[in-house]
Amino acid sequence: MELAHYSDFAVRLVNTEEPARSKDALTSVDDVRALFGASVQMARRVTDTDVTRFRNVRGRLRAVFEAADSGDHGLAVDLLNSLLMEFPVSPQVTGHDAVRDDGSPAWHLHLAEHPSNASAGYAAMAAMGLAFAVTEHGPDRLGLCQAPPCRNAYLDTSTNRSRRYCSDRCATRANVAAYRARKRLEAEASARSGRTADQAQDSRALSER
Repeated sequence: MELAHYSDFAVRLVNTEEPARSKDALTSVDDVRALFGASVQMARRVTDTDVTRFRNVRGRLRAVFEAADSGDHGLAVDLLNSLLMEFPVSPQVTGHDAVRDDGSPAWHLHLAEHPSNASAGYAAMAAMGLAFAVTEHGPDRLGLCQAPPCRNAYLDTSTNRSRRYCSDRCATRANVAAYRARKRLEAEASARSGRTADQAQDSRALSER
């Protein structure tokens, strides 16, 4: 498993909440376990206490995305470093689940499971994943969806750093809203122009009398 993969842990956790819509999809042990994906062993260690812990980590991870999205990259890095210090990782070299063309193991770094609890382990992986993304690609790759009211987190992997939305659905919705707004402005401008023309015609008619 490559380190870049762990950044998805941060995105998945942050996006369990939609503050603008007052929605929270992280309310039970099963909700927390679903975040781990294929990490079944760690997911089994989740307890009721972890629900509150995960929500706390979620808020801190969202703060990293908010700072990066606003352009305050220094603050984003400081917030991320605080998570890294609180939730250290234990890297290991492994070759499981990956084989080269010649049949030999494709050695890569893997983050070992945290010894204390599930929330600490998840936080460590999520923070390390974001740290890898920031150092490899820059903090401006961390963003929040620009299609109101959605503010889901995303990692911009586009070649020209042009991503603005968390999904194709939000991009389409924003484009439709922008199109309708343009048409509304055009209609209003046309109506104003028509009224102005009518007023000018009325003025000419009065002056000719």
